[in-house]
Amino acid sequence: MTIEAETASEPIAKAGSPAERGVGRRVSKVAAKRDELARAAFKTLSELGYAGTSLREIAANSEYSHGVLHYYFSDKLDLISHCVSLYKSECVASYDDVLDDVDDAQTLRERFVQRLVATMAGDLPTHKLWYDLRMQALFEPSLLDGVREIDAELEAMIWRVVSRYAELAGSDPLLDSGGVYAAFDGPFERAVRRSAVGEDGVDAELAAQLDGLLVALVPTRS
Repeated sequence: MTIEAETASEPIAKAGSPAERGVGRRVSKVAAKRDELARAAFKTLSELGYAGTSLREIAANSEYSHGVLHYYFSDKLDLISHCVSLYKSECVASYDDVLDDVDDAQTLRERFVQRLVATMAGDLPTHKLWYDLRMQALFEPSLLDGVREIDAELEAMIWRVVSRYAELAGSDPLLDSGGVYAAFDGPFERAVRRSAVGEDGVDAELAAQLDGLLVALVPTRS
């Protein structure tokens, strides 16, 4: 397959000109193609993990050639980072409606805990790959920026809910946003590991832990 590279030598166009709009369309097409390839690669990545996956193995398990993958991604780190970032962004977006039409603390707590548990179980391959990537970032400096960005998005998502819960409960969180995120991430990561090896009762245990955690982090004022 022959792939024509996007040219970077075009003259600078005025804002809003046809040439500028054409460049914008090409950039959008490249971004869309990267998303498409990342989605196609995800099954192989989630099954084999970071260490056991190469671009050739991903290509062998998808409809795309190694050349196509290498054209859109510089190496497997680039592909894996984009893949996890894409899926984690969608995961964060799936919590956007948790705060909708809720005006009491208990309802919000129940809704948030249920969503976290459902996400852990329903998106288990995503979370496995995320924790794999986050650990690899300790050894691969090129992964650090992407991991930090995803961590920041997840922390902000958790904090939006917890701070609103505190507001509805007429209280204040005992920890700052970083501490709250770490507190939730611990039992969530443990549940992912247990679910990944097929242990029973993980969902119910995680729900109880998260519910108790939220109550402890935002104590009711006397």
